[in-house]
Amino acid sequence: MRLDTAQLLKRFFFCERALLTSMAAWIPSIASLGIKTALARFVWQSSETAHALRNRVFELRFPSRLLEEEGADSALIELFCAVKDSPADTAFLMSAGRVLLPALRDSYHEYLRDSDEIADGPTHRFLSVALAEKEEQIAAFEQWTESCEVEAVRWAEEIAKRLAQLGGVGVEPALAAVTTKLSGSKKYVFPDRAARDPRFWQCRFYWPDIVDPDYPYGEGLQLQLRSAVSHLNEVWAIEAGGIMLSAFADVLPWEWIHDAARWTYDESRHCRMGYERLMAWGFDAGEIPLGTYIYDCASGEDPIYRLGMLYFFETKNIRHKRARADKFHSYGDKLSEHDMDFDWADETMHAGYGKHWLKALLAARGQDPGEYEKIRERCGELVRDYVSTAKAEEIAEIKRVAEALIANRG
Repeated sequence: MRLDTAQLLKRFFFCERALLTSMAAWIPSIASLGIKTALARFVWQSSETAHALRNRVFELRFPSRLLEEEGADSALIELFCAVKDSPADTAFLMSAGRVLLPALRDSYHEYLRDSDEIADGPTHRFLSVALAEKEEQIAAFEQWTESCEVEAVRWAEEIAKRLAQLGGVGVEPALAAVTTKLSGSKKYVFPDRAARDPRFWQCRFYWPDIVDPDYPYGEGLQLQLRSAVSHLNEVWAIEAGGIMLSAFADVLPWEWIHDAARWTYDESRHCRMGYERLMAWGFDAGEIPLGTYIYDCASGEDPIYRLGMLYFFETKNIRHKRARADKFHSYGDKLSEHDMDFDWADETMHAGYGKHWLKALLAARGQDPGEYEKIRERCGELVRDYVSTAKAEEIAEIKRVAEALIANRG
């Protein structure tokens, strides 16, 4: 019946919410660029599913617009939340990909099989999409966890055992149960230093003009390379997106998670744009600098500065994007033009996100929302202070790497 259906969809919503916030949190702790960008996409997909589930619950409970706490499903949701405190990245990937995602997939399949496709047609549409996405996600996680250590397997087995004790996700009424702390869990802490893919040339500053104001941004070939490397290095923005989404998930309303998931996914698309262009030009990953300085700037600071840093760079660089797209058009570089044009559209939207949610977060803290620009200004100071730590040998080395890229591209 209608209200029973609403209760079940609410269970699915809270499971999706818990899992996506954990996936977002782990992004900076995982080195592989491919996994980082894929996790960002899966976070966004889950947020879209959760958003549709939430709206459907409201429709079925009309006129109520309240989504109560987990209620009878609290133990189940607690378990989904507990995966965030996995003892290591491999343990997280194993438990999420081999236990929790299949549990949701199987539940969606069961729901679609047993429910009324006429009366509940809207749910059938979006859950069918979600089911296909879960299949894709599980296949990716299986590849990532083909050779995990014994400890990761044991952790996943413990999660699976606890899930079975709770009756799984399923479509049946929840079992009354009280969970205890999982053996081997480790409180997750956002890393001060983000993990970086070892295939790339590791550095703090990824292009000479960051640390040498006399080094030209460049035209022609140099501009094409600078843009592609910059896009690749938006990996820091994926990581910042994951941190801020998770850090404020319980402070700001659901709409924050939905917007932050999209923001994080968009940054992963920009990162992939740069990577794909560089690969298409024939570079090896080891030639390409992958820096950390923007992530490092906000390490040890209040997580509000992760949001502020994204807002700072979105508003700082957006004015250049259309002009660069026009230049790429004049060079006949359709790929760079295409990427920059879409990047501009995304960043216009992101600037609005940044202003809105900085104000909302300040208000939630009892502070003046009008002070949001001070957060942005402080981010500028953090960047300048960090850049000032660049050493002469670092500057010389990044110039050597950049000039080699330019020579190889030529």
